[in-house]
Amino acid sequence: MSLGLTHPPKAEPGDKVAVLSPSFAAPGIAPEVHEQALRRLEAITGLVPVEYPTTRRLEATAQDRAADLNAAFADPEIRAVLATIGGEDQITVVPHLDAVALRADPKPFLGYSDNTNLLNWLWTNGVGAFYGGSTQVQLGPGPWPDDVHVASLRAALLTGERLEITEPGESEDFGKLWQDPAALTEYGDREPTGPWTWAGPDRTVTGPTWGGCIEVVQWVLTAGRFPADPEVLNGGVLLLESSEDLIPAREFGWIVRSLGERGLLAAADAVLVARPPATSHEVHRSPQERTTHRAEQRDIAIETVQRYNPDAVIVVGVPFGHTRPQWVLPFGGSMTVDGTTQRLWADYS
Repeated sequence: MSLGLTHPPKAEPGDKVAVLSPSFAAPGIAPEVHEQALRRLEAITGLVPVEYPTTRRLEATAQDRAADLNAAFADPEIRAVLATIGGEDQITVVPHLDAVALRADPKPFLGYSDNTNLLNWLWTNGVGAFYGGSTQVQLGPGPWPDDVHVASLRAALLTGERLEITEPGESEDFGKLWQDPAALTEYGDREPTGPWTWAGPDRTVTGPTWGGCIEVVQWVLTAGRFPADPEVLNGGVLLLESSEDLIPAREFGWIVRSLGERGLLAAADAVLVARPPATSHEVHRSPQERTTHRAEQRDIAIETVQRYNPDAVIVVGVPFGHTRPQWVLPFGGSMTVDGTTQRLWADYS
């Protein structure tokens, strides 16, 4: 990848970290979950969470949310920035962000889903970040954060180590409703998971990552917020995952096909597709329907990638997206995709 990215220094226990809502201010409707997330963040990392004016403010303007992000990036006492959750309008926040403040003092950012907008903005401004880790979803609910999430969260924020990305063996598509007191102490409905699906040649790829929530990736490209030359992804690892909107497999395939037409699939040496949610609070499906949904997305993802890049190493089912447990993965940092041994590694430095 031709973009030379800065990888911000890690925080140290006792440092302050900003917890912001660049999209939807979920803490404003579920403060108990948010406050438990802050306590757990401090217990797990030793870092001191700091809220900003729009962290809990519902319907905050794009300008006000951007002002909080700019303030956090500019404050020398803040050593990392975490998003509480995603949403659907962060694309309107990006034009108000201050790249000068960002570059003057780069610091780790963690978020996913609609935060694909912000992650891409960081990436295009030369700063690596991390995909995953929204506090309202991964830290606040349930009896305790999952082991794989804790390990990758600490690596992203504190230790910078290299971890093998493994299958936790169980997954939930969504948790308890936040208004239910059980959301603070119980997981959602979990089911056993199987092995990931590997495709492509038996070779090993090591390269920097780019991508995110595929619906938002489409928005980013439509808004013209990606370099014109697809060769910036040469040798890279493309991350793709879908949201709780549960788009049909054919729509997922259409977006992947568009990435192929843009030249992005041919440029990347490896493609990771996350285990997708197949149900939501609003959409209920039988076990067989859930299996079918995931299989259809898997098949169309592999077929479409191979149509444009038969040399790509592909792995489908990695839990880095909208399901839980969730691995936090580098965004612009390095990953190793070993198609020979079918193992996956992430460098959090």
